Amino acid sequence: MEQSEQPAATGSGPWLERRYFIDVARPRHTPTQLMRDVQANVADFAPEMLADFKKKDGPDDCLRVGEEFEITILGPWNGCVRVTEVGDTHFEFITLEGHPEAGRIQFEAHFLDESPDVLRFEIRSRARSRDGLVAFAYNTIGVGKRVQEATWVEFCRRVAAASGGQALGDVTVETLTHTETGSHDHERHA
Repeated sequence: MEQSEQPAATGSGPWLERRYFIDVARPRHTPTQLMRDVQANVADFAPEMLADFKKKDGPDDCLRVGEEFEITILGPWNGCVRVTEVGDTHFEFITLEGHPEAGRIQFEAHFLDESPDVLRFEIRSRARSRDGLVAFAYNTIGVGKRVQEATWVEFCRRVAAASGGQALGDVTVETLTHTETGSHDHERHA
């Protein structure tokens, strides 16, 4: 039986927009070449101890809309995601029922307009916790937040290394939190 999608509107707690990115000077690969490698090897870029990705079905050498991954996540929160978009320089997952988050996450590689010899690899998510218990563990205790951040920071570092260029610093992490009352909190660090 196919699992239902779990969009952010079905979740609980504040909406979190998170962005992780790293800039790489003089990469040996174009954004298209690099993204082809990432799409074919998602599991290799994720740190297995934190988030172990296993493709359910489909060829191992590419990514297609509709394919699903089971993710064993450090702690008591495992989940599945479905591929909703695949392009030359990007792809997107949506969380499925039972995942600790409700929302979408996009992966993209592109050259910077102001520095055409600098490639940026970026991960953007817009999600909420799936329920109040997960929201408590994620936001109040902070366990889920630390595991998630460590996963995507390491993913970005591995993509930067695969690009063959020189990272221009560590991964930058930005979080914009939207509460039910409409207020926001912005956090940024590298």
